[in-house]
Amino acid sequence: MGTIASTGSTIVTAKTGRFRRRLAMGIIGLVLLLVGGVIGAGILLNSGGDGGGTEAVAVPEAELPDLGDAVPVLASLSAEAPAPDPTTLGSQVTPLLTAPGLGSGVSAEIVDVASGDVLLDLDAADPATPASTAKLLTAAAALVTLDPADTLETTVVAGASPGEVVLVGGGDLTLSRTAPSETYPGAPTVADLATQVVAAMPAGTPVTRVVVDSSLFSGPLTASGWGPADAPSSYAAPVTATAVDGARVSPGSVARSGQPGLDAGAALADALGAPGATVVLGQATAGAETLATVHSAPIARLVEQALSMSDNMLAEALARQVAIARNVPASFEGAAQAVTEALAEAGIDVTGVSLADGSGLSREDRVPAGVLTDVVAGAADGSLAGASALLSGLPVAGYDGTLFDRGDAETAPGTVRAKTGTLLGVHALAGTVVTLDGRLLAFAVVADASAGEEAAESALDDVAAALAGCGCR
Repeated sequence: MGTIASTGSTIVTAKTGRFRRRLAMGIIGLVLLLVGGVIGAGILLNSGGDGGGTEAVAVPEAELPDLGDAVPVLASLSAEAPAPDPTTLGSQVTPLLTAPGLGSGVSAEIVDVASGDVLLDLDAADPATPASTAKLLTAAAALVTLDPADTLETTVVAGASPGEVVLVGGGDLTLSRTAPSETYPGAPTVADLATQVVAAMPAGTPVTRVVVDSSLFSGPLTASGWGPADAPSSYAAPVTATAVDGARVSPGSVARSGQPGLDAGAALADALGAPGATVVLGQATAGAETLATVHSAPIARLVEQALSMSDNMLAEALARQVAIARNVPASFEGAAQAVTEALAEAGIDVTGVSLADGSGLSREDRVPAGVLTDVVAGAADGSLAGASALLSGLPVAGYDGTLFDRGDAETAPGTVRAKTGTLLGVHALAGTVVTLDGRLLAFAVVADASAGEEAAESALDDVAAALAGCGCR
């Protein structure tokens, strides 16, 4: 490591559900069956071919069972699917919203995407603490403001003196110390930067000093409403324009760093073969020669990654990119303003929305459940142009992301795609569900005075399962 000069959604622990255990047991059984078959076949064939004079035994041609047509993993939609009746749907879902695990502060909305009709409204206009479902707003704002195909650029430029290089952060926190990245598929690497720098510098020039320029972002490094233990933690870090591996202390680690910029500079020094180089924070000289450039995965992919695993750091970086595009300061305050204004211009009624950050980690965030469903429905019906990556980034119940262990064979895994939200006393779920009849619904349930985590998550899963299994006619 280089010599470092000092400077100033919550991860949900996976619980293997019944669906996953059944799948694992089935795979183990199949493997044992195949191994037994191979061993048996080997013994049978070798008994006739070892020179013992016995004749080879003919092996009958294998006959494969008729498996029939493959069943899609995710439910498909039918153009003729009937819409649920609001009264019938309400009679099935409303009692679930009064479950003790959700507490007294429940708000919810369910919308038929095809027609736009509201099927259930439980205080949906009331502002509530959204937790990580606030990332839906950041994701939508990023997709309607930025080109989803655009990338974020990280550069290295020449320093003010020989042997000095400057790492200039462009807000891409996925820059990886390993090739490939252990966390972010498609991420650029520090090794690529280093290779370009060596090729661009005069042969034999030693690197003695690495300056890290994070001036693209401004303002405080943590948001109002974040607790003192939130950054660094396992789910957040000080927000800077330069970081490696999502501001993790090491590749693939859960823990986040308290000095992301300096870590990035040290990683570059190591990759340049100069682990003893001094690493400091500073700014590049105007007009400095560019020595190396790498690009992030496309914005759409970053949005998917931020939503799927509820990555707070990616969400904050995307919110700042919205601020930059709208010519406001790339700070927590500027990003919150930019996200809200971008959604309003895209046709979302943001009445009641008040944001302090882009990730939902702040307890000062307020978002009505109705705004969450408007964003999801807008991405689903196309009225939020270019926002399809919001849907593809949603965790799929029973399969991936923060919902990989939620959902079971009895609750139609794959029919529910939703963003989770978890803070102490706050549990939320917002996304889409395909009903038993094949009708697509957008829904949001926010419980910001909930009881324990397990009881609240179970109650939210019951609501989603009821919608998935509902003909409701």
